[in-house]
Amino acid sequence: MSRIRRRGRTAKWGCGVMVLLFAAVCCAAPVTSAISAAVAQQLAAQNDGIAEGGSAADIPPQMLAAYKNAVTKVGRHVPQCRGMRWPILAGIAKVESDHAAGRSVTDAGDIRPRIYGVLLNGSGAGGNTTVFSDTDGGRWDGTARGERAIGPFQFLPSTWEDVGKDGNGDKRADPHNADDAALGAAVYLCGNGRDLAKDAQLKAAILQYNHSGEYLANVRGWIDQYTAAAKGTDLAHVTGTVRTVLEAALSQRGVPYSWGGGNAHGKSTGICCSPGGQHGERVVGFDCSGLTVYAYAQAGIQLPRLAADQASVGRRIPASHGTKALKPGDLVFYAYAPGLDATIYHVGIYAGGGQMINAPRPGAVVRLDPVDAMSGYAGGARLL
Repeated sequence: MSRIRRRGRTAKWGCGVMVLLFAAVCCAAPVTSAISAAVAQQLAAQNDGIAEGGSAADIPPQMLAAYKNAVTKVGRHVPQCRGMRWPILAGIAKVESDHAAGRSVTDAGDIRPRIYGVLLNGSGAGGNTTVFSDTDGGRWDGTARGERAIGPFQFLPSTWEDVGKDGNGDKRADPHNADDAALGAAVYLCGNGRDLAKDAQLKAAILQYNHSGEYLANVRGWIDQYTAAAKGTDLAHVTGTVRTVLEAALSQRGVPYSWGGGNAHGKSTGICCSPGGQHGERVVGFDCSGLTVYAYAQAGIQLPRLAADQASVGRRIPASHGTKALKPGDLVFYAYAPGLDATIYHVGIYAGGGQMINAPRPGAVVRLDPVDAMSGYAGGARLL
């Protein structure tokens, strides 16, 4: 597997925290999700997030199909494997190749151009400090001068020889084929028969792929997001103004995050600039409090523009009551210092089932996230 990824934590962006000297700004990539610097840079250049139907807006359809296909077939190769699901494979592939971003994927699953990592010659490029001698004569990685990681799951050729499987029925196992690579990754993660529904065994599987605590947190953050997507949200028993608010917010899934963007009429360009340097004035979309302003406006309710100010509207739900006290339609707050509403930096809309409709950060899109995806839970507010 590739062990050459740059590591780093993204910073928090405040939503209405006055010490940041920004007005009408919102949202953060939580420290707990530990998105790497490399991935954060990729996200700044393209949209990512959750779309309806248990799908994910940042996963090409062919790649998502490959992950789901691998789940159905892995039992043939590792009969004792339990708990394999597509969000696990998607979390790995997101970090390793951003789901083969920038490549085309044929109907047969072939990825072109092929994805190659840096040459693992100990030069330090891309973070590699260990020399890996050639094992495949360049068959898979295109060079006989040494090894480099290959395909959307960034296998080393030697690893692929052990776990490579035919996932699309063409009688060959090709790490540059989405179906084959996804099945090979599933086999590798399953080991000799792990139960990936158990947290400790899932952790062990991810660390086997890349033995780094930063990598583990990064992948698990994406698994959580894709798991939320797979669950979706059920509005069957939601009526009245609550349903109006939720439908308005859910209708904006896939809309880009814009620093300072969004108002009662819908998405808009934002302002410059986030602490990370993102220009909301170049993006039409929503920040976290802009999304809540829009959704509630559709039910005839006017909210203040800043998240910290929105906490003073309606009936406050203390953080000490826990997230189980939330009901669909409630505002959900996050603060640098929970208990001090002036430090609230983020707001979402509770959708039920432990999920919220969320405009999380620059580079992302409006999506469903677990309520615990953000750090510093600061309770909620009930207006409906």
